[in-house]
Amino acid sequence: MLLDSGADATMPAEILPFQLTIGSRFENIELVQAVLSDALSAYDLDDESRHWIDLAVREAVANAIKHGNRLEADKRVEIDLELTGQELVIRVRDEGEGFDPERIMDPLAPENRLRPNGRGIFYMQKFMDEIGYDFRPGRGTELTLRKRLGTRPEGAGSSGEH
Repeated sequence: MLLDSGADATMPAEILPFQLTIGSRFENIELVQAVLSDALSAYDLDDESRHWIDLAVREAVANAIKHGNRLEADKRVEIDLELTGQELVIRVRDEGEGFDPERIMDPLAPENRLRPNGRGIFYMQKFMDEIGYDFRPGRGTELTLRKRLGTRPEGAGSSGEH
């Protein structure tokens, strides 16, 4: 499915698993969120879990558009979602040059706390159970987000485990 904010989109009745391709424009994030929301509604997820997954995917797509594809509207971002057993797997691919995750600054370090950016990967790590990167020379970066259904991000909500 190729969606762009300038096109009419009809959602199929069965969305999960889905594959979505968008142009590298921030307004297309809303399209991703709408399809993701519909897909997640097929599962018995509480509102809090949906919220954290939604935020992680929003950050991943925003990073792919801004940092991966450098806001070049002709470059595409692909988003795949599938359920394998009790694990939700979301892949976000861009057409950028890649990056070194070890060079990402720690947003909790005192010198970085007031910086207006640099928290996207941190949030994804907190909201999802696992994140991984596949750097594909000449073909961009693939980010994989994994969330075991029925688990909450560390420190989220009141689970009585404090």
